[in-house]
Amino acid sequence: MSKKEILSGNQAIARGFYEAGGMVATAYPGSPTVDVIESMKSEYSDDIYSEFSMNEKVALEVGIGSCYGGLRTLVTMKHVGVNICMDPSMSFTQSPIDAGFMLVSGDDPGMSSSQNEQDNRILGKFANMAIFDPADSQDAKDYVKAGLDISEEYQMPVMMRITSRICHARSLVEIGQREEKMGPKFSGKPSLSCMLPPHTFKHQYTMKERIEKLQEAANDLSINKLEEYGSDSLVITSGICYYNFKEVCPDVDVLKLGMVYPLPIDKIKNLAKKYSKVIVIEEMMPFIENELKLNGIDCVGKEYFSFTNELHSEVIEEGLLKIGVLKERKLLDPAKDDTTARGPLFCAGCPHRPVFDILKKSKVTVVGDIGCYTMGLLYPWEVLKVNISMGASLGIIKGLRYAMDKQGDVDKPVVGVIGDGTFFHSGIPGFANLQYQLKGDENITMIVLDNATTAMTGGQPTGESFHMDQTGQDISIEATLRNMGFDDIQVIDQFNYKEAKEAIVGATKRKGVSVILTSRPCALRYKVKETPFEVDPTICIGCKTCIKTNCPPLRMKKYYGIEKLKSSIDPNQCVGCGICAQVCPVGAIKRKESK
Repeated sequence: MSKKEILSGNQAIARGFYEAGGMVATAYPGSPTVDVIESMKSEYSDDIYSEFSMNEKVALEVGIGSCYGGLRTLVTMKHVGVNICMDPSMSFTQSPIDAGFMLVSGDDPGMSSSQNEQDNRILGKFANMAIFDPADSQDAKDYVKAGLDISEEYQMPVMMRITSRICHARSLVEIGQREEKMGPKFSGKPSLSCMLPPHTFKHQYTMKERIEKLQEAANDLSINKLEEYGSDSLVITSGICYYNFKEVCPDVDVLKLGMVYPLPIDKIKNLAKKYSKVIVIEEMMPFIENELKLNGIDCVGKEYFSFTNELHSEVIEEGLLKIGVLKERKLLDPAKDDTTARGPLFCAGCPHRPVFDILKKSKVTVVGDIGCYTMGLLYPWEVLKVNISMGASLGIIKGLRYAMDKQGDVDKPVVGVIGDGTFFHSGIPGFANLQYQLKGDENITMIVLDNATTAMTGGQPTGESFHMDQTGQDISIEATLRNMGFDDIQVIDQFNYKEAKEAIVGATKRKGVSVILTSRPCALRYKVKETPFEVDPTICIGCKTCIKTNCPPLRMKKYYGIEKLKSSIDPNQCVGCGICAQVCPVGAIKRKESK
């Protein structure tokens, strides 16, 4: 009897890579795929070398090296991370390879934790990679092995496109044994691994030929499964859409695609002749639909199903009603149920809180970046005015400063914020570029929010070993910036509110580039917890100055015998940062005495 376990999609990918004889796994942490490498590290470290690399480009390049060296390799990242590694990937995919290589792209329909909703099946095709699209955890595990086998058989890198829903959902997975797999040693032949002319010209034909061969083989590929029930319509789908569709229409013929590029075109052409309608159900872009239409297969899709967000069962039901496959609605629309909204917020004791409180009160223009501090654009802070992508704050602030000066806003301060993780990911080139000032005296302040971890994705190390603990670094951000030529640098303790405010406000008034480095660690990652504070309601004047720091433990409440609402602190949430006590104008907030 086979052993089965309940695994998330991320855990199943890690398990599949282990069973397939995988040897090297690299990544940059980004939701929804973080737990793939976390699982590798916790469960399979004896057999698999895994790392969180400096950024996605470096992760891919480490993977390219291990693949060239004959080791089965998996590289994983969120969908926007694929943008970072497209430069090496577009050249690497020209290479004929001997060891299996899979790139896992964590797509995010509905943008639950992302700045855009790009469909990386398009990038997979653009890079001439086969693309796999799992529907549950069992698929995720199975497709890793199937993808690596195909990668080796056709000597091509492959992609698995997995979505947030599959990454985090759990289902039963059949557990197998590890099969050791080792490819040939590094050949050192420039024609195989030097992707420059004249070698690359012939590989354009190589890529075309292997896709054509795989497209022919796809007609008999076992992970492309046809289910027949005798209906006059055929649904073609993949991923989570398959199960959402089955919940609505269990008795309509369906072709569930495991590999969505290249498609089994000949098989679909023959099938289409049997049906009055061919319906494509897929999340985001009409990728499968367009592939079918390019090959002369008549089908419908996005005119009935949204091009954005997740396609839940009730959304699919609505589309099938419009097409005429269904005659009546059976599912309730969850949008009609009242739910309490809870937006993201900084943790209690988060070291970013006092910085954003100071910036909000300073009324300066702030350019944001990607990290926990991105929440500075949301209520109640609403401080950030620009937020695009990782490391973008530095280039944007330079261009914006130039434009503001041209528009007559020379005296208006502009501030950028970037975290330590993003600094190492893609901030260093921006700082180097910022050193080449337009005139040399433009007023720019950059704040590096160094909390000693990659906090927003679960507290992964910054790079891998840059922060050895919460007080020290292998690579000093301050020393790096000074070596670049920056000299107006201050390191502050942002929990010393008065001095932090003086430093930040003072920097915004000086000409040239000023850099502020904050020094408090992530409260959650390092489990920061000191004696909490409490309010003396007989002293509190109810001015709400402390409340306006927007710390979760603080709220106004009614005290017995006191008519006016006064401030209060929930001791179960307070971690003892002390910002509220420092801003209180009457000294009503003090640290609790130990009993």
